[in-house]
Amino acid sequence: MHERKITPVHYATLIKIFELEGFVLQRQKGDHLIMTKPGIKRPLVIKTSPRLVPVTHIRTNMTTAGMTRERFFELLEKA
Repeated sequence: MHERKITPVHYATLIKIFELEGFVLQRQKGDHLIMTKPGIKRPLVIKTSPRLVPVTHIRTNMTTAGMTRERFFELLEKA
């Protein structure tokens, strides 16, 4: 099976993905959006600049959220 490649996505799309996963937008500090979810120790940090979030940032947030690639793509289609 061919693995889909994670590509940069617009920050608004990424926020939607994590909201679908149960995260809530807590606050915004400059160009950083902070999202939290009960049971997840560290908050997610999503930068709004540049508008397209680099793959490294997406991966870091996925790891923090305990999200699999499969789940990411599943939510990406809904977002």
